[in-house]
Amino acid sequence: MSVQHEAPRTGVRTSPGVGSPPPRRLSRRHKELAWAVIFLAPAIIAILTLRIAPSIGAVISSLHRGFPGGVLEPVFSGFRNYADLLANEAFRDTVVRTVVFNVIINPLQVAIALMVAVLVTRKIGAPGLWRTLIFIPATVPIVGSSIVWGVALRPEGPINAIIEALGGTPQPFFTSGDQALASIMLVLSWIGIGYWMLFLISGIQSIPEEYYEAARLDRAGPIRTFFSITIPLLKRPLLFVLVADTVANFVVFVPIQMLTNGGPQNSTTMQMFNAYRTTYTYGSKNLGAAEVVILTLIMLVFVAIQFRMLREDRPTRSRR
Repeated sequence: MSVQHEAPRTGVRTSPGVGSPPPRRLSRRHKELAWAVIFLAPAIIAILTLRIAPSIGAVISSLHRGFPGGVLEPVFSGFRNYADLLANEAFRDTVVRTVVFNVIINPLQVAIALMVAVLVTRKIGAPGLWRTLIFIPATVPIVGSSIVWGVALRPEGPINAIIEALGGTPQPFFTSGDQALASIMLVLSWIGIGYWMLFLISGIQSIPEEYYEAARLDRAGPIRTFFSITIPLLKRPLLFVLVADTVANFVVFVPIQMLTNGGPQNSTTMQMFNAYRTTYTYGSKNLGAAEVVILTLIMLVFVAIQFRMLREDRPTRSRR
């Protein structure tokens, strides 16, 4: 008689393929990845074709020297285009003018937009009406706004008529080398302040009301509340607005072309307009590409400084 020995039962059942994900979960992950690729593909293609490829093309073109009219093929010249630009006094003046222009207009526009956003989020009558009125200029195409301001600020325009009716002296505005750049700033601020205001209003409304209630209990005034609560909790929207406004003002083109064409006496010639004129008016494609590359580098420096100034403080871990 044989005795059969049974293996002790441990109560643990083993299943095939231990350690591998279930087929159903793996299939779901593949589906999610496929849908992610489908939705992201148009944006990625647009970025590659409209941003990355032209940027690489501009860098490559800036390292070559061509001939007006395209009679001969461009030849590799290294950094000769950059050296010629930096040796040109008119180009250096344009770069300085562009930097000074942005140093003035960017903080000015963001500060006014922030002030307006704070005012319309307070308990005032008909806040929706005020927001609509301030935002209306942003809905008008920039070409239309340029035409309107060109008519309003011309020597015989309505603004000078009002100034003269009040006993003042009519101003030249766009026809004066001393006032043309400030007039361009006025047009750009008219267009941009209402647009940037919307982003800041959204950021202010996302701040929890408990912080403001605590400030009122501590008897903090409006100025202290603004700098101690609103500004610190508004860093992300503020950074976005400042960076986007900086990029927009560095590449400003339409108002300058329509209202002053870079004059009078190059007083409103910005770097973007200068690159356009070099490329299409003077026919120097490679030199214009070098100007665009320099403009991009300057703009990246500005953006990096802004990120540095408005970065959020990370909490430090205490060491035991």
